Amino acid sequence: MSQIDRRRFLVLGAGVVVGAGALPLLGCGSDPLTVSPTTTGGSLTTFRSPSEISSVDGLLETTLTAVSGMVPFGDSERWAYSYDGSSPGPTLRVKPGDLMRILVRNKLDNPTNLHTHGLHVSPEGNSDNVFVSIGPGEEFLFEIRLPENHRGGTYWYHPHRHGYVAEQVAGGMAGMILVEDDYDSDPVLAAATERVMVLNDPKIASDSSAFPTSMMDRMMGREGDLVTVNGVHHPRLSVSTGSLERWRLVNASSSRFYDLSLAGAPMMLAGNDGGLMGTPQEIDSLLLAPGERAELLVPVTDSGSINLHSHYYNRGGMGGSGSAGTTDLVTLEAVGAPAQAAVPTRIKGAEISPPPAITGRRSVEMSMSGMSFRFDGKTFDPARIDQHLVLGDVEEWTITNTSMMDHPFHIHVWQFQVTDASDRRLVSPGLKDTVVVPAGGWVKFVLNITDIPGRAVYHCHILDHEDQGMMGVFEATVA
Repeated sequence: MSQIDRRRFLVLGAGVVVGAGALPLLGCGSDPLTVSPTTTGGSLTTFRSPSEISSVDGLLETTLTAVSGMVPFGDSERWAYSYDGSSPGPTLRVKPGDLMRILVRNKLDNPTNLHTHGLHVSPEGNSDNVFVSIGPGEEFLFEIRLPENHRGGTYWYHPHRHGYVAEQVAGGMAGMILVEDDYDSDPVLAAATERVMVLNDPKIASDSSAFPTSMMDRMMGREGDLVTVNGVHHPRLSVSTGSLERWRLVNASSSRFYDLSLAGAPMMLAGNDGGLMGTPQEIDSLLLAPGERAELLVPVTDSGSINLHSHYYNRGGMGGSGSAGTTDLVTLEAVGAPAQAAVPTRIKGAEISPPPAITGRRSVEMSMSGMSFRFDGKTFDPARIDQHLVLGDVEEWTITNTSMMDHPFHIHVWQFQVTDASDRRLVSPGLKDTVVVPAGGWVKFVLNITDIPGRAVYHCHILDHEDQGMMGVFEATVA
């Protein structure tokens, strides 16, 4: 496909790809990074995958210990927050109906907890309860049961203790959750090489001085010194021609947006926050905001270099933007004679139905005033219920953004289908739990409020903004 202007987007419809109008994409600026060999930690840049823990007989049982200290980096080390000294943490692989029993031990100096981002699970008790606070030296056992009909897909976990989220996630506390579904057994997908890619942008330092950040950085949303993939700066690997790569990406950065493109091979979008979609589609670029996930298929047909890039993206706000540029994320060296790579044209069982008929509508406003970040003019109060929801309702939500910078809106428990946006952007017909709301604009989506009661939150996924009050509480009850 031809190269497109970076301010233009693709409309991904049911089996078609067409051009769309210019987008005022996000702001304060995800700048290109220039890093010296000494800063990158040397020449150890081989692609590595996180360790993996899989459920056995319906149970995944593990301990995650939150610690701070040195972690491996290149041929040296850097200071980080981590789980058991590993950043990112282990990948958790489960199936619908499984129970995850996760003991979180806190060896940090600040409180923490655990959120399983994107999972359709209970937000109460010792399940995915973000109101839990685990103090220094304490531990807490999370028991999170996936429904039998849970959709397969790429999800992730990270701390969600209000006031400390941005620092702990930016410091490296995150990991992938993979829910396997029947459609993962598609013969072409099953033959593909699966790679987990956790994108983060850490500060590089030899002690805890990496973590304090200025008031301006918190207002804009902190960004680190360089981008890593599974903790490695610009990893490289060798692949064979005739193979199909299946990449499962999560933007685990606290604030940075990744405007992705691929050079040297086609880039096929096969899934997003809510898992695979029925029809993979070739795209030129993909914007991945904090919290968002994507599944990409990359057919390797010719020898040579294949490069995943992230381009500068202006996400708005005071202070302007840096100069345009490109950051190299991953490089594949394809070896062998030219060979065709099989790519699925349809993924049976992954199709997503249109949203149900709407039974009600609601509007939510995101705003900023100085260092105050708000929903509907109010900052976060855990004792206040901001939205009362009823199980069985199907609501159209309109999220407006009166601020000068874009904000990624995220809601817990359920996923939604985006139907319209003020910048005339259309998105793929997939399920989402995080969507970018443009500065001065709005987004509409349909939320199907099904089967799980309880109290949970919605918030901006620029995590400094969440910590400073851009978070609301909803409660879902039986009619």
